Amino acid sequence: MSEPAYPLAYPETEDGREWPRQGSWTYEVYRRLPNDGRRYEVVRGFLYVTPAPSFDHQFAVWQLSRQLGNFVVENDLGIILLAPFDIRLPGGIASPVQPDVAFVRSGNQPRPGDGSFEGVPDLVVEVLSRSTRARDRGIKMKRYAASGIPHYWIVDPRTRTLEAYRLTEDGYELTGTYGPGSTFRPELFPGLEIPIDELWA
Repeated sequence: MSEPAYPLAYPETEDGREWPRQGSWTYEVYRRLPNDGRRYEVVRGFLYVTPAPSFDHQFAVWQLSRQLGNFVVENDLGIILLAPFDIRLPGGIASPVQPDVAFVRSGNQPRPGDGSFEGVPDLVVEVLSRSTRARDRGIKMKRYAASGIPHYWIVDPRTRTLEAYRLTEDGYELTGTYGPGSTFRPELFPGLEIPIDELWA
């Protein structure tokens, strides 16, 4: 869904405690939410809820994370994080978000045992689905830019494309759209080649 919302049929109280109004959610309250297969995110105090993703979505996440992960490990560049994992962006911009894929350079990555990452990833990737399409191109894209994430990729299983964005003073600038039959060579990872057709089931 593209608008903030509580999960359907979710009780307004838990153990006698009321859930906060939209705009007042905190990370501490968020941590009381159940592990029920939905993805919960808090952006500027608003709770967003996403149902479990489709097979096409998960296949693209797996293929992209596999190719990125292998390259990052082989070149000792840092770490790849996959949803669900809490990323807490600075200044209360999001606490947390759970991008489908994130890359954090060496020296900045979470430590073993950490329950979340607090900081700014070097790359976030969102794989679009019917319920997240507007949000990933709208509110989350704006918040990622505001937090200073330098690279943002949008993967669309419906159109079988990958869009690469780079942060500028005016927000994200589209640096390329890669469709069927093309190969993506990201500037963030010199030497890496991602055949776009391999992202689709």
